[in-house]
Amino acid sequence: MKTKGTHNYFVYILTNKNKTVLYTGVTNNLKQRLYYHNNPLPFSKSFTAKYKCFYLIYFEQFYEIDTAIKREKQIKGYRREKKEALISGFNANWEFLNDTV
Repeated sequence: MKTKGTHNYFVYILTNKNKTVLYTGVTNNLKQRLYYHNNPLPFSKSFTAKYKCFYLIYFEQFYEIDTAIKREKQIKGYRREKKEALISGFNANWEFLNDTV
């Protein structure tokens, strides 16, 4: 990942082990955010905990938070097929990328 200045924001997509659920989020620290997704608080009712979305399959980097949030909302508005195409263009085999960030 490239770094530019002190501001780095990421839009990311997580999935579950069977790749049947997709979750889109935004963060300024992708590695730390993945840790929290993978270690939810006991009795957490979050979407990612409920559906076991712990696996990173897609991300984009931004230097402005407004741009990142706009992109997150855009992706969240996509139909499943368009999200799948986006992921496949970035990560053709839908490999879990957690250990690469």
